[in-house]
Amino acid sequence: MRTRAPLRDHRPSWSPPRRQGTFWLVSLAMIGCVVMATSTAFPAQTKVKFDQYKLDNGMTIILHEDHSAPVTAVVVMYNVGSRSEKVKRTGFAHLFEHMMFQGSQHVADDEHFKLLQEVGANINGSTSNDRTNYYEVVPSNYLELALYLESDRMGFLLPAMTQEKLDNQRDVVKNERRQNYDNQPYGTAWEKIAKALYPETHPYSWPTIGYMEDLSAASLEDVKEFFRIYYAPNNAVLSIAGDFRPAQAKAWVKKYFGSLGRGTEIPRPKPMPVTLAEEKRLVFEDKVQLPRLYMQWPSPQMFTRDDAVLDVLADILGSGKNSRIYKALVYDKKVAQSVNVYQGSQLLASQFSVEVTAKPDKSLTEMETLVNEEIGKLLKEGVTQKEVQTSINNREMSVTNSLSTVLGKANQLATYFVMTGNPSDINKELDRYKGITPSEVLAVAKKVLGGKKVALSVVPEGKRELAAEQKTLERKGGVE
Repeated sequence: MRTRAPLRDHRPSWSPPRRQGTFWLVSLAMIGCVVMATSTAFPAQTKVKFDQYKLDNGMTIILHEDHSAPVTAVVVMYNVGSRSEKVKRTGFAHLFEHMMFQGSQHVADDEHFKLLQEVGANINGSTSNDRTNYYEVVPSNYLELALYLESDRMGFLLPAMTQEKLDNQRDVVKNERRQNYDNQPYGTAWEKIAKALYPETHPYSWPTIGYMEDLSAASLEDVKEFFRIYYAPNNAVLSIAGDFRPAQAKAWVKKYFGSLGRGTEIPRPKPMPVTLAEEKRLVFEDKVQLPRLYMQWPSPQMFTRDDAVLDVLADILGSGKNSRIYKALVYDKKVAQSVNVYQGSQLLASQFSVEVTAKPDKSLTEMETLVNEEIGKLLKEGVTQKEVQTSINNREMSVTNSLSTVLGKANQLATYFVMTGNPSDINKELDRYKGITPSEVLAVAKKVLGGKKVALSVVPEGKRELAAEQKTLERKGGVE
């Protein structure tokens, strides 16, 4: 049983918040700098210095000082996502993200947002397959406020959780699903792909937002049990980056988080790569103007060597005007509106994706034929050293930009801890791409793109003839 800190030890000591003179400070924290890629064979990565330690309850703390602006970012990341859910109990992780903003035992229902907004804070949370994070970027003199609020909902959420709040946020999430998925052009494409790509029991086979019927079936006790298991200090990392004094920050961390009780140990899922025995082809009629083709290949999980090589391959095929598929379909033949190619890296398994949005009334069979031609040419002729180097240069720019704000650094430090167990991997991201050669890119391309895939055609309603090789037709409202 997790113990709770007595209220008298949990009250903050900051002065009442004042609005004036704070909003510009937060905007400084969000300013990014664009750094031009270098022309060296392999770029050097700027090192992020940090201090890491653990509380007695197992909670990991990461501190990074950055006094360039009077702002501080606080990120609390829990090692829980939709991969932690079960069949018929989907959507809990995302639903809980909403519940965490509904007030706790010592913070009234509307106070969490109100207290932070009054000091000009930037506040949000997000849920993925693999983690859930909450963050605040505050003027540095309000760091204690951010820590107090995060600790109170970590340690004292359940006493304030009611059936009314659950019903309210369940309806909010359902509306979010309707707006962003069910009634959004192409909105359910990924849901259909995941069901085809992964077995039914694989935790990536359902969407992060969950299914309507599962959200409806969630009881108050179900949700409370989810919190007891996953929202414990030993399943969380607190990352603080920005303008603060370490001694003071550590004192506040101990004050607000130190007395929270440890939860049960949670077994971590091992990688669950998938293979397809046969190609799967789906066609979905949707309220869209332009047909779109999704091609998905199972690929190695995050942080493997092949994962990094596939990042490079994706750049060569579809990143920028001179990339192979983009140039051929958008610029040369002018048959496609857009092309997007990427390695969808995830903790348990990944997928390599090619997405092509066709010009009006262009057939997706033509899109697939042209994509296959470019892939076939690459598999036959290989790639060049210049293409590999261009991708690596782009990686340097991406890594640098991701660390150009205090929020970026706090979030990346927490992410590496959750994903790899070692936040120092933040300083080794570019090392993953060291030594990648054209022959290695070719070998990995043959291994992944030579396998079976899922191909989904999303076409305007009534225009099935635009789909790529209609073997299976799924229409809105059912399978035909």
